[in-house]
Amino acid sequence: MFPRIYCMQCLPLYDGHEALMRLPGRLGSAMRTGKRILAAMTMAVLALAASVRPAGAQLAFPDPAAQKPAPNLLADSTMQPGKALLYDLETKFAKDVLERGGEGFAAWFADDGVALGNGAAPLIGKVAIAKNAAWSPKVYRLTWTPTDALMGPSGDMGYTWGHYDGKSKDANGNDVVVGGRYMTIWRRQPDGQWKVVLDAGATEPPEAGDCCRLPGR
Repeated sequence: MFPRIYCMQCLPLYDGHEALMRLPGRLGSAMRTGKRILAAMTMAVLALAASVRPAGAQLAFPDPAAQKPAPNLLADSTMQPGKALLYDLETKFAKDVLERGGEGFAAWFADDGVALGNGAAPLIGKVAIAKNAAWSPKVYRLTWTPTDALMGPSGDMGYTWGHYDGKSKDANGNDVVVGGRYMTIWRRQPDGQWKVVLDAGATEPPEAGDCCRLPGR
């Protein structure tokens, strides 16, 4: 994210789907024979279904109106306390950055925190991060939404990951928007405060689309 930095490639197409797409070509001259066999099997299945279904029975189809939408992790009342804490930290972190820009970004890092960026040398230590995160929220607007979070067994360290967007303008005043994935590792400090010890992210390639988005998100 700074831009929040961690690069991953899109997963290849499901091999089974690719094989199915090639299947007609492999059948070749046997296609017409296969079609006749398939038709005979279909008629047999329909006849069997008719013989075992009670008279007047109707096939049951799911009611679209009864389908429940995908759960919103941020509104999940059954969320574990550790995950809820990490989401709360992310919310406060994002709000501070939106209001104060780079100053707010650096303020959330531990003294030994690390920021990793695309094609850039690691920024090690809060001082180095603050020196490089000198943008104004009026010039660069950074927002993000966590997709998931996990608290470690000890309860003093956890991570979040999700999607970020950065918006600015070029020299001609045209809008410039970049987006990508990020991962942030949080650690509780001796004084009880939670700080970022590692922030990493990477911009997504234009052709990435939604290939890496979790189902239902």
